[in-house]
Amino acid sequence: MNHSSAHTIADQAREALYSLASPERAAVLTRFFKTGPGQYGAGDVFIGVSVPDTRSVLRQMNDYPLSSLLPLVSDPVHECRLCGYLALVKAYDKARDEARRREVFEWFQQHREGLNNWDLVDLTAPNIAGRYLLHRDRSFLRTLLCSPSLWEQRTAIVATLTFIRNGDFEDTLKFSHSLLSHPHDLIHKASGWMLREVGKRDPDVLRGFLDRYASVMPRTMLRYALEKFSPGERAQYLNHKRITPLL
Repeated sequence: MNHSSAHTIADQAREALYSLASPERAAVLTRFFKTGPGQYGAGDVFIGVSVPDTRSVLRQMNDYPLSSLLPLVSDPVHECRLCGYLALVKAYDKARDEARRREVFEWFQQHREGLNNWDLVDLTAPNIAGRYLLHRDRSFLRTLLCSPSLWEQRTAIVATLTFIRNGDFEDTLKFSHSLLSHPHDLIHKASGWMLREVGKRDPDVLRGFLDRYASVMPRTMLRYALEKFSPGERAQYLNHKRITPLL
């Protein structure tokens, strides 16, 4: 897919994805990603392409301008958006200097509307936003955390995975504290996941957070955070007297 036309690149990626589509898999994905009315993925469209097959299409895409990804990340089909955002991560991976990394990050900032399901967020937030902001001002993430959008809030907390991997836990703990009263299970899962990652690197830091907040943490967040603890310690925190957090 080494073509100069942005639309040609997007069209060829779409054609390749549709050639790999499976109606049976699409039906499974439609249920798995909760696309029914009132569900978090309401209205999303799947054609039934597996992630490995999507990555095989991505491997054919080389030397593409970022503008060529816009038709993909704005496509109504989930697998097309996934391919576009994976291509953006690939562009960040291949960036050879700070100017190029900044270009990719700013493009991500400007074209994140298509990040409307958890898999898209989780693949891009740490690999673009987290990596770029590791040693920079993180006010962008704090802005996302205060957004009314579930997906922008999830982007903020999951982006901290990169910080955790580099021994920096401060924003994960602050963001998780801010999300204690969040109403949505997908945020509880994301925060609990990030806290578990902190605990894998420094269990005492996680214990300090749990000692203060276990009694008010959403049950799902707490269970995710405790997954690597011993059964006895998990039971100790799970049996804390439960207090409903103030909204």
